[in-house]
Amino acid sequence: MSSTPLNVVMIGLGMVADTHLRAVADLSDKLNLYGLFARNCSVAEKFAEQARELTSHRPKLFDSIDAIATDPQVDFAIILTPPNARNEVIAPLAAAGKHILMEKPVERNSTAAEEIVAICEANGVQAGVVFQHRVREASIKLSHLIRDGGLGGFQLAEVIVPWWRDQSYYDEPGRGTYERDGGGVLISQAIHTLDLLLSLVGDVDEVQAMARTSRLHQMESEDFVTAGLNFACGAIGSVVASTASYPGDAETITLHFEKASAVLKSGVLSLSWRDGRSETYGADATTGGGADPMAFTHAWHRDVIDDFCDAITNNRPPLVPARDALRVHRLIDAIIKSSNTKKAVKVTN
Repeated sequence: MSSTPLNVVMIGLGMVADTHLRAVADLSDKLNLYGLFARNCSVAEKFAEQARELTSHRPKLFDSIDAIATDPQVDFAIILTPPNARNEVIAPLAAAGKHILMEKPVERNSTAAEEIVAICEANGVQAGVVFQHRVREASIKLSHLIRDGGLGGFQLAEVIVPWWRDQSYYDEPGRGTYERDGGGVLISQAIHTLDLLLSLVGDVDEVQAMARTSRLHQMESEDFVTAGLNFACGAIGSVVASTASYPGDAETITLHFEKASAVLKSGVLSLSWRDGRSETYGADATTGGGADPMAFTHAWHRDVIDDFCDAITNNRPPLVPARDALRVHRLIDAIIKSSNTKKAVKVTN
């Protein structure tokens, strides 16, 4: 195994870029921020200076995606662009053998996301997605408990994402539109919680849902969703997701098993056993559910990026392969279709 740090390029320098910069800086023993690319040159220049102050190294500024693709020093790219810009960025990079780590979502819908996954697989490059909720201590603990069977059979899920976004958040051009983002609260916010849910208890087989835009926001897509879930394993559940729930609170996943109930909230796992015992794991942490969408630690992103570096070095799948992320895309598509048709809809898995 090589001890030479990998060279990464960050592409797209919007809201979440600072979180990734801090995460990359923490991994200086195995990762070098080699370069940056943004369509806005002044944004790239400012970010390069910020990176220099944090890492004592000024990354290279690229003027095109092709320049990144043809640079033999680049090992992988972290893609932070809006969903509608993914194909034009990823296709030439994958063709050049550059590995790809994407911020969620992969694309605006499952069909477009499948195209991205196919491109990466056809070119033999690693493709991962940043679903950082999976690396929280509490999430990992619950995953192990479920896998080991100590909780008994899974019976019922209750998922609540009571977030708040001020109107100014949706006033940014393109935000909350179908053309750029692919939708609203589901694909931009609740996707993290839904991905974690699926990773813990398996696929949803059928949904019946309502998705609407409340009178609290002026936006094209939905800011409120409620859905009933039928899981492939026979369990049932519900989801309520919103960015209209002032002042906003942390998302909650409550899972009821034969022997205990488990609650994930704010990075903490609370277990209530049927025999009267109670247990708690993890540490309380903000998750960006309130007015400041970036009010969360960069440590989770660091762990995802760290895993991706190891996946490249050791030629193994990353924590969340892009193909695995298609599961939550298909669930979101089914929820929206159910709302539009006012019928129960099967999830394509």
